[in-house]
Order: sequence, then structure tokens, then C-alpha cells
Amino acid sequence: MTEAENVTETTSSTTTGANGGHNRNQYAVIETGGKQYRVGVGDKLTVERLAVEAGTDITIDRVLLLGGDGTTKIGTPVVDGATVTAHVDAHDRGEKLIIFKFKAKKRYRRRTGHRQEQTQLTITGISA
Repeated sequence: MTEAENVTETTSSTTTGANGGHNRNQYAVIETGGKQYRVGVGDKLTVERLAVEAGTDITIDRVLLLGGDGTTKIGTPVVDGATVTAHVDAHDRGEKLIIFKFKAKKRYRRRTGHRQEQTQLTITGISA
């Protein structure tokens, strides 16, 4: 995780109302790990490894777009005051990628593998 990503750790999440205080049609586009994700409340997603403990809640403030119910807020580059809260489910590693180097007619072959570190998140809230 780089310092440019403003991911902060929180100890508890606050929810109110019959449906947890969240609009089911609301969605957000967030940026983490150099990638962009379209998320809604309850979504599970896999992102690049975050430097937080498993089982904690985090707040992601790199929200690029908020949408739902016919309204859309587009950030320049981020939406002011918008945050997405998520629960860190687990840390794991992705599937193995095989890197095979080959030079024809030279008897040169190199085979290596790589597994990327990943974090499993569940989106718990979107706030503007």
C-alpha cells in the first residue's frame, strides 16, 4: 500500500435504519491498488494487498464517482467528503502465473511462477 492511497483503519461501523441506512441502488467507483472498482453495499471484491489486519473495518476515501437513484456525482479527481467503508475478510494469494522465457535454437528455457498478494473485502457502506 502506498501513502498516496488514503486508507484508514476504523474500529467499528455505524449503521441505522431497517436496511442499514444504505440505499440498495447506490454505487461508487473507488480506486485502490492502482485499479478502479464499481462497488455497491454488500459486494465482495478482491483487491491488491492492503496493509491492515484481517477482520477490521477500513475507510476508502478515493471515491471517483457516486451514483444511484438517477443522480451521479463525478469527482475531479475524487468526490469531496465521499467515503466507502469495507470489512477486511481475509488476505490470500491469487492463482499462479507462469512466466516462461524461451529463445529459439539456443537451448534457453526459463520457467518461473508468481502469485500476487490479495485482500478480500466486503463493502459495508457508501456515504456522500
